[in-house]
Amino acid sequence: MEALLAHSFDYLSSYETSKIRKGLRQVEGLLAQICLSRSRQTAGDRQERSLSPFGSSQPLPKALSELKDDPAFREFFKLQEGFQWNVAMRLITCLDNLLGRGSNGANDLLIISTLDLIQGVLLLHPPSRSLFSREVYMNLLLDLLDPINCPAVQSTTLLVLVTALLDNPANTRTFEALDGLLTVTSLFKQRATSREVKLKLVEFLYFYLMPEIPIPPAGAGASAPNTAVCGPHRSPSKLAAGPFSRSVNMPAGGNGGKLPRDTRTTDEKQALLGRYLNNVEDLVEDLKETAPFGATVY
Repeated sequence: MEALLAHSFDYLSSYETSKIRKGLRQVEGLLAQICLSRSRQTAGDRQERSLSPFGSSQPLPKALSELKDDPAFREFFKLQEGFQWNVAMRLITCLDNLLGRGSNGANDLLIISTLDLIQGVLLLHPPSRSLFSREVYMNLLLDLLDPINCPAVQSTTLLVLVTALLDNPANTRTFEALDGLLTVTSLFKQRATSREVKLKLVEFLYFYLMPEIPIPPAGAGASAPNTAVCGPHRSPSKLAAGPFSRSVNMPAGGNGGKLPRDTRTTDEKQALLGRYLNNVEDLVEDLKETAPFGATVY
């Protein structure tokens, strides 16, 4: 796996579009091997395969309960603990390079592919989310929400932003400190913003308004890095700001070794968002009534 990562990192750091594309495909292939199942085929599956015009059926995604015992996943997770093989860091650097090339069709496709892979890596290795407590990396995502970017880039960026903030209050504080709420609401108010992007923005605001759960201090409930995913009822996202945050050269909590920054309630977030957007109360009431994320809003 180290050899494959080394080759893909070399391609991702290239200035040639074809090599960057090849590096992205190699990373995608690695993640696909980890996430897609090679389960035994039943008689029905074999019959379906024989009827398929291409003679093969699409592999199914693995369940979380399967991932925890998968040797490839365990090796990948362990490699992500160190700076040398951290995929998220390399993809973010690649994204920064692509942003410097301006906006055109081919480059936008590369940006979208890179964002998709960043989201996948952050889901597979939640400790890498701590990278976005750094202003320089959070700013990359906010730059991609600029109105000059195409709707596909904006929509994909919002998905990555949600993943980066998930179970990570320190990242949310960085997002707020960089006027992320102003960026999001300004894009929402723009007449030129597409309907699809506006729907994504509303979904993001619902997510943002959810109350935050305090993250335990480093060392509390720590487990071995390669046994972090303990079972089907424990999401890997619960490890977001745990002791493994040190693995990508970030202090636990992403705050220079200090105590974790405060979390916010829905009421506190409502007050912040109300500076930039009217009728936030309606969003909160809707959130309380529908509970789209299955949690109590307070």
